[in-house]
Parts: sequence; structure tokens; C-alpha cells
Amino acid sequence: MTLQQLKYIVALDEERHFARAAEVCMVTQPGLTIQLKNLEEEIGIKIFDRSKVPLTPTFAGVEIIQRARKLLREADDIRNFVIRQKNTLEGELKLGVISTLSPYLIPLFIKSMRELAPKVHFIIREESTYHLMRDLESGAIDVALMATPTGNPNLIEHPVFSEPFVAYLNENHPKASDDFYELQSTDKPELLLLQHEFCYNAQLLDICGIENTKKIKEQFTYDISSIETLKNFVRAGLGFAIIPQLSILNESHAELFKPFKEPKPVREISLVVTDTFSKKLLLEKMNEAIWNCLPDELKNDYKFRKIKWNDSPYFIENVKNAMG
Repeated sequence: MTLQQLKYIVALDEERHFARAAEVCMVTQPGLTIQLKNLEEEIGIKIFDRSKVPLTPTFAGVEIIQRARKLLREADDIRNFVIRQKNTLEGELKLGVISTLSPYLIPLFIKSMRELAPKVHFIIREESTYHLMRDLESGAIDVALMATPTGNPNLIEHPVFSEPFVAYLNENHPKASDDFYELQSTDKPELLLLQHEFCYNAQLLDICGIENTKKIKEQFTYDISSIETLKNFVRAGLGFAIIPQLSILNESHAELFKPFKEPKPVREISLVVTDTFSKKLLLEKMNEAIWNCLPDELKNDYKFRKIKWNDSPYFIENVKNAMG
């Protein structure tokens, strides 16, 4: 039994004529007749008495048609609810953001969203990539703003922009006066990573062509997850850093942040949801708000190389260890 078959019997009841009912349903008369026959055979009851003119419902058919009308009204109500749900711009939304992006983009994003959707209340949580994917699948958050592709078939990714990586050098670095940074073999052992940020670290290792962290000098052990701390390490001459471009928006001494030559290494930033997320218009507004608050240099066309992380042996190994 299908909704389409129920529509056919309701139309037949209203028109009491196969040809007119078929026209109303925008189907051929033989097609409508076959569907009615299939339905009657399925339920084992004749719905219409074809021997009478005009066509007349049977005693049981009257009850079936009444129930069909009710079901069709309820189906329309569900459809209208879905449309309203997709287009609603109010209520609560739980947003998870990777910690290497949140401090720099979220204040600008919230300011922009206040104008586009003032009735939406955002609950924002900073997490690592691994935890964001886990929380999306469990329903702990509704949307994640994170680097992609994730490689997770259960998640739907909506790319928003590409963020270049830049090198951060201390003032005594041999390339400190250059306009662009080209990777130096002497910098690889000095690369600074973030604790538990496996996605981010995997991207840095890819950029530097480092297969595993054993090739990085362990002068000291540090347990940090802040890009700002990495910057201070570099300023103190304690290492070399590659950081996202948005993290230097408010830097007063930008001369030591060096862009890479094209094709620039970038990370793709996306809004990520599960297939049960229904607020399509809100997702569009979030995409618009993020794009509007980006600096112009991130909107310009340039040649780039997207750095992936989900297939990195480093990422896979460390996530496996984190899961116990």
C-alpha cells in the first residue's frame, strides 16, 4: 500500500469516473486501473463496485477511503512540518569547532550571525577533530566546523573556504627577510606540534614530508593545544611552526609570518552534519556568515594544494591509541 495508491482511490471517489480521476492524478487511465487492482488484491477487499454507474464505493470501500483521506492529510502535515523545519531560523543549535580555528573565526562568525539569524541561540564547543566526529554521530552536537575531507561515510560535508597555512619564523631564521617561505630541511626536526590535535598535526607532517614524529627533535616534552603557545615558542627560538592564516589576523608584527609559494598548502574548512540534520536554511545562513567575515585575501583565487589528514598513518595510529 502506497500514498500514491491512496491518492488514486480518493480521486476515484471524488470523480466517480476512471478517465476523470486519471486526469486529476496526471496518470494514464490504464495505470490508475492497474494500481487500484494491485491495492485491492493486496488487502483482499474490493474498494469500488465497477458494475454500478457512476462508479460507487463498496461498504468497506467507504471506510477505507475515509481512512485514506485522513492518512493523506497527516502526510501533508508531515510535509509542511519538514518545510517549516528546513526553513526555520530560530531555536538552539549546538556547534562544535576545531580548536585551531575557533579563537580566530568564531567571534567574527557570531557577530555576522546576529544579523542573519538573531533568534538562533548557539551553544559552541571547542574540540579536537576526532571528538567532533564522535559527537556528531552521537547527536551531542548538531554541526561541526572543521577541516575536511573526513573520509567518514556517515557525515555530510559542506565546504565553505580554503585556509592557507603560513610558516612562522623567529627573527634569526635565515629566511626571515624573504617574501615567501620554502621548506628548509633544517626546519623539519624543529617542527612544533599540538598535543591531541591529530588531524592538524597530520597536515603539518604532510606539508613537511615527514612520515612520523620520530624525525622531530624532542628537545622538550610539552602538552599544549594552543597555537598562541606555539607562536611564543617560536619567538623564544624554541622551534619552527606552520600555522593557519586566520591565526595571524591580529598580529602586529606580521613580517615573520611567511606565505608559501603557489600552490599554497591549504586546509579545506567545512560545515559538517549527519544525514538527519534538517535545518537547511540555517546551514546556508551559517555558510554565508562565515564567508562574509573572512578577510579578502582568503576569498581571492590562487593556486593551492589541499592537505588531507584522514588517510594519514599518523592520524590513524594516534586515533586508535586514543580510543584505547
